[in-house]
Amino acid sequence: MPNLNKLRTAITGGRGGDPATDAALSRLIRLRTTLTVFFALDGFLFAGWVVRIPAIKQQTGASASDLGLALLGVSAGAVVTMMFTGRMCARFGSHPVTVVSSLLLALSIALPARTHSALTLGLVLLLFGAAYGALNVSMNSAAVDFVAALRRPVMSSFHAAFSLGGMAGAGLGALVAGGLSASTHLLALTGVGLLVTVLAGPSLLRHTLPPAAGPAPSPGKAAAPRRLDRRTRRLVVLFGVIALCTAYGEGALADWGALHLAQDLDAGAGLAAAGYSLFALAMTVGRLSGTALLERLGQTRTLVAGGVLAALGMLLGALAPTTWLALAGFAVTGLGLANIFPVAVARAGALAGPSGVAAASTLGYGGMLLGPPAIGFLADWFSLPVALTTVALLAAAAALIAYSARNVSVPDSGAAAHRGAPAEIPADLPAEAPEEVPATARTAHQEG
Repeated sequence: MPNLNKLRTAITGGRGGDPATDAALSRLIRLRTTLTVFFALDGFLFAGWVVRIPAIKQQTGASASDLGLALLGVSAGAVVTMMFTGRMCARFGSHPVTVVSSLLLALSIALPARTHSALTLGLVLLLFGAAYGALNVSMNSAAVDFVAALRRPVMSSFHAAFSLGGMAGAGLGALVAGGLSASTHLLALTGVGLLVTVLAGPSLLRHTLPPAAGPAPSPGKAAAPRRLDRRTRRLVVLFGVIALCTAYGEGALADWGALHLAQDLDAGAGLAAAGYSLFALAMTVGRLSGTALLERLGQTRTLVAGGVLAALGMLLGALAPTTWLALAGFAVTGLGLANIFPVAVARAGALAGPSGVAAASTLGYGGMLLGPPAIGFLADWFSLPVALTTVALLAAAAALIAYSARNVSVPDSGAAAHRGAPAEIPADLPAEAPEEVPATARTAHQEG
């Protein structure tokens, strides 16, 4: 039972064993399970929508360019709401915002199948993207608070749940695509989303985190959010840029990986389609092992090693002369990129709470949007293999930035801050050390 003993020690600072400690342990276990469900649901719903895009295109009669413009609605809606959601989480708590956003996402996913023109599709996708962006920021904010309370680097496990949910949603969508209309399928996804949210939402609202150490606010006064100084804002942007560099690779491989295998290496349709699946599977495996990796290496070494591994893997994937070597490169790239985004978001959240999560997520999402069109332009100017090497360049840049931030400290908003001296926590400390993510480095309120 080593993990439970670690958890008891993190909560109480000692061996534990008393009823209060056991109750706190039980709350954290249930909260982790509930948050994992929301991450998996997010991936499941989004993947279910993505696999029906061809059917929606046919239904609306949109050209390729019209569809591309309509799909920008998802991106625009998400980016616009992400920073706003950070402020909502700071005011109302990330748990209630997560539940409301999940309900809105489930309701909005059925709307695209009701449209019959590219214009109405784009307007509907603005709503869908807004709900999707809000859910991603709020549940990541809740996960950052949970990691701070648990004092174990489990952020990657939540993102692994998202990846697994996405794989399940895409697989199920592929199975039912021939027998169900897009309207029926997306309406069924609405039902699933509403059911899961109604069942899991009360648990998320009910289970609060253990109270932070340090002076309590005065009676009748809510704790004021910590005002960010210029240095903290710069650091949040820095971790957001790391997220952008890695999300760029995810977007590029999702849209261009299969084409590279088919066009440049003469792979068959099935083998070309397997390229992204292999990348996604490797990323899921990497995230499932992320906690153990972070506990062994620490955050900075994990970021640097992941960036270097992804850069080497993508050079192989882009420039390999055979399909099988390229597939191996895609898999190595997935393993390298797996934990960089969740760690970068977690570091930004530890520094600045929900606003940090929102800023890093917005930059990261921007990278996912930037990747596919950038690769397309570069492929026209040079070639697709050369264009894909930019994924390797940005992964290497993420490793370099992470190394440059190796001595970044996580401000303590609790007792130390009240004494006027922020706690200096080197980022290279082993991730399992109690000082790695102080329980007080959470938002100024308690959710629930």
